[in-house]
Amino acid sequence: MSILISAHETGGQFDLSDVTLPGGAWTPLHLHTRYEERLWVVSGALTVWSGPDTFTLGAGDFYAIAKNTPHTINAGPDGARALNLTNPGKFAELISRTGTPAHLATSETEWDMALFQAVTDEFGDVILGPPGMTPAELDSTARQ
Repeated sequence: MSILISAHETGGQFDLSDVTLPGGAWTPLHLHTRYEERLWVVSGALTVWSGPDTFTLGAGDFYAIAKNTPHTINAGPDGARALNLTNPGKFAELISRTGTPAHLATSETEWDMALFQAVTDEFGDVILGPPGMTPAELDSTARQ
């Protein structure tokens, strides 16, 4: 991920990141309570499960995820590159505070999940389920 515009540069109004996902990569099922997320696919494909909706986006497609909407994202088999804009800006800071810079990462590099959870809590993000779980599964789990 490359941060193109940080929240610091915009007075917190928004941030913009260039994100590359390998083929088949999933985000955990989650929601944001304090910011909206917008995706514009540059190349490849992303499938987005957002609330009750599911969309497969290709190059040039755009999708906005409202606050408090459970969602997950899956990169197509060939991966994807997307621009990610959050308003107000939070996503770029989340990744910059919890990720490993590319020049320092190795094949053994792992996420510090305790740090990631602490920053997501600080930003009002809620992890609802593991990668691969969709909002529909969350709804069915809540009904049981």
